[in-house]
Amino acid sequence: MTEGAPAIVIIGSGFAGLGMGIRLKKAGFHDFTILEKSDALGGTWHDNTYPGCACDVPSHMYSFSFDLNPGWTRLFAPQPEIEAYMERTADRYRVREHIRFGSRVETMEFDDAAKRWNVTLADGTVLTPRAIVSGVGALHIPSFPDLPGIERFQGTAFHSAEWDHSYDLAGKRVAVVGTGASAIQFVPQIAKKVDDLVLFQRTPPWIQPKPDHAIAAPVRKVFEKVPGAARAFRDSIYWTLEARAVGFTLDPRLSAPQEWLARWHLKRQIPDPELRAKVTPDYTIGCKRVLLSNDYYPALTRPNVRVETSAIAEVRENSVVTRDGREYEVDCIIYGTGFKVTDALAELQVTGRGGVKLQELWADGIEAHRGTTVPGLPNFFMLLGPNTGLGHNSVVFMIESQIQHVLSCLRMVQEAGADTIEPKPEACRAFNDRIHRRLRRAVWSEGGCQSWYLDDKGVNRTLWPGHTFEFWAGARKAKADEYVLA
Repeated sequence: MTEGAPAIVIIGSGFAGLGMGIRLKKAGFHDFTILEKSDALGGTWHDNTYPGCACDVPSHMYSFSFDLNPGWTRLFAPQPEIEAYMERTADRYRVREHIRFGSRVETMEFDDAAKRWNVTLADGTVLTPRAIVSGVGALHIPSFPDLPGIERFQGTAFHSAEWDHSYDLAGKRVAVVGTGASAIQFVPQIAKKVDDLVLFQRTPPWIQPKPDHAIAAPVRKVFEKVPGAARAFRDSIYWTLEARAVGFTLDPRLSAPQEWLARWHLKRQIPDPELRAKVTPDYTIGCKRVLLSNDYYPALTRPNVRVETSAIAEVRENSVVTRDGREYEVDCIIYGTGFKVTDALAELQVTGRGGVKLQELWADGIEAHRGTTVPGLPNFFMLLGPNTGLGHNSVVFMIESQIQHVLSCLRMVQEAGADTIEPKPEACRAFNDRIHRRLRRAVWSEGGCQSWYLDDKGVNRTLWPGHTFEFWAGARKAKADEYVLA
């Protein structure tokens, strides 16, 4: 059933989708629809509700530059506060009226003759917009390890992104698989409740102290009442975070102070040398995401918590068995194994000009021009596309830079009286060749670790290889000589 033809369809109502909708309205584009598969907006900040869920980027930086929030109660906001901020922002700029909830996109196909996209939803509805902006992000497809025998397990099992709040962990024997960003937040919370917790660690993360604290009411009042105060504080956070990129992108030796801080933090919080050895990384700091926590290491020292470094050999009806023969009886398995980051983009069901599928265009690896547009996909834009992720600053900054790029593309189409816009293949090739030359010299490729930053060929398709202001400078305005208008 063909239902309508909004000029623009935005997919997702997380920071990317909301930001795009707001900026479209500000720019005078009101004919758009935001498709959200869930029953509420917020994206990953609606989906992830595990105990201790919070941002690991300072709150004042993890928000829209055009809508600062002087009322953050903590330097690092917890999940409910971030979701509430997004709800308020959607209402303030009246984009909620553009959101269509419960609308899961199945396929997107470009009609060469009509020069429009056919967006088919799970309920069979077809929308026919002129342009699509994908704001699905990368943190929405949970990654599950391949555990032999898991189908036999008779207990409860769930991923941190799909937390089972109906299951009472009190007094239970729990296995946690994975030690990523989510695990280091929920492990300290559940360790207080469970009878026994065994943490299956494949690779220990580098962890630094989290400079988190409550923001006193008088300080919040200053941010609210004193012109420029909140902006100045945000700017100071931005430049502090940008300084971290030097060691990651230029020379890993410049990260020596970062590693010293992490080692000091580890030694101070875990006095037992045997446990400390288990959780000490053997790769260059920054190679995997550097995490922040004040309570993870102390949780590992609790008498009811054990760290297991031997790989899981199999799962039985009521236990987990390691490769070296140890068997742990458990009632519950919780996966803290993150998300399928590169797959989140590669699995999009998109068919472009001439019937060519996105997977064919990306046969040699996912890539886009300035992380946003792909040759062969007219009027198709991606926010948080390939190589726009960050390991040192706020992705909201990257999203806003890309939104500016999309708007400049739309203006080019409008001013030229054209129907479509797409990047020239040679411009896309040159852009990606430049960033991958930089990536090959960066810590993520030479630091001696495997991470979700890399695809199955070991190529970093996730992170931006430099400072965020470099990306902003190149992406904020689309260059006419890099695009084809038709």
